[in-house]
Amino acid sequence: MYGLVAGVALGVVLLALIGAVMGPRWDPTPLADEIEVEAVSTAIGEAPAPATYDVRTVEVTVPLDGTSVRARISLPVGAPTPAPAVLFVHGAGTGKFSRAFTEPARALAAAGVVTMVPDKRLDTYTTSHRDYVAMARDYLHSVELLRDRPEVDPDRVVVYAESEGGWIAPVMAVEDPRIEALVLVSSPVVPPRQQAAFAVDAYLRNTGVPQAVFRAIPRAVGMSMPGGGFEYADFDVQPWQERITQPVLVVYGTGDASMPIVQGALQIRSDLAAAGNDDVTIRYYDGANHGIRVGGRVVPTYLEDLAGWVLGQPATADASPRVAGATPTQTYVAGPVPQPGWLRDGTVLLGLVIGALGTMALCAAGVGTTRVVQHATAGRRARQDAAPPRRYARGVAGRLALVAGTTVVTAVALVWYVVSVARLAVDYERNAWIVQGGWVAVRLLGIAAVVAAVLLARRVHDARQDGDVVAPGVVRTVAAGGVVLGSAVLLVVLAYWGVYQLGI
Repeated sequence: MYGLVAGVALGVVLLALIGAVMGPRWDPTPLADEIEVEAVSTAIGEAPAPATYDVRTVEVTVPLDGTSVRARISLPVGAPTPAPAVLFVHGAGTGKFSRAFTEPARALAAAGVVTMVPDKRLDTYTTSHRDYVAMARDYLHSVELLRDRPEVDPDRVVVYAESEGGWIAPVMAVEDPRIEALVLVSSPVVPPRQQAAFAVDAYLRNTGVPQAVFRAIPRAVGMSMPGGGFEYADFDVQPWQERITQPVLVVYGTGDASMPIVQGALQIRSDLAAAGNDDVTIRYYDGANHGIRVGGRVVPTYLEDLAGWVLGQPATADASPRVAGATPTQTYVAGPVPQPGWLRDGTVLLGLVIGALGTMALCAAGVGTTRVVQHATAGRRARQDAAPPRRYARGVAGRLALVAGTTVVTAVALVWYVVSVARLAVDYERNAWIVQGGWVAVRLLGIAAVVAAVLLARRVHDARQDGDVVAPGVVRTVAAGGVVLGSAVLLVVLAYWGVYQLGI
């Protein structure tokens, strides 16, 4: 028993060391900078008195290079013309005008602003490929269509961008200086890879996962995705923001854990200053989420402030207070993501896992086929008084199956754990049974795999000491080696993702 315990302890420590050496740690830098909120009220100084109009909607087609998209235009009935206009730029996702920006587009139109929500162009937009500069040029076609409307003042078109659109709108503003102003809502500001790591970190901390799980952040976010693509993950909007000359309204909800809400506002202000532009208005809405919603509803004061800021241009470009609303908090910096040293290529990592599973399956099939053939010829052997069919040494076959089974089950359990935690994180929920208990279960299964490997090694050693042939025949020899190799690869992959990390 002592030898078994020592062997398992040595195996776990060795796998922990391998996991530590193979990839970067996750140690985000605390955010030292703060932003000074000047007033609790988010009301926009110099905003005109509110008015209310009926709203009429029309649908139009926007011609793009090589295709076209549909769009919804909302018109304030009876408002003075030509009126200011707002074009909406979608965040991540499909972006259909029939479902997007319903509340802000209607609220602006009811206040006297013409609004336009186009469909997002999807033939050039996929999970693995997104060209933000090209997307900006597509949206500029919608800007031109708005300017040609008789109800619109062509020099008063504002671009409203939400979330992922924050990487698109600054490009539009630089390429079309005639755009009057920008509204950046829940803008990521930092490159997509950095924002993704920041969001995952925040979600995991809220979910309460064990510290060991955080190791997966740089290894997942920092690696290249299987199949290639995802070049946009390192798109840097800062050089574009440093060339913006238009006024910018920056909007965040203090309940949005996915965005660097302090760092983002500070960086936008700093970037625009590089162009000599200090017309930045910043608003924080208490408890609002990524869509500036509380309890499922868009914050009413936000809609009022938005309309006042747009209608009041250019007087509201530098209106006070510059920073207002609830005091935001951001614990860590959204910074560069450490790159994995060994398994940076996601295709290689996926190939190793599939190769290991495939090898073990082929080995099991090979041995099974051999046994079927042996049974089919057993009667003939008996009649000829031949030697009985040769098998693995006693106890070896069972332990080989145990090693393969425990490693595969542990890998499946790890995938289940990651998916379960991701669902909790997205829903901003906690569940100790899954988060803590699930991780303990995965680690116990991982230790069980090491126990199985040590038991196999001991059985092989004992068989050789007794003079037994461990794996007679070519098929069984190759199969045993394949199972051991495949299991070893899975154990190393499990170590890479922190299953054997020492400590909690």
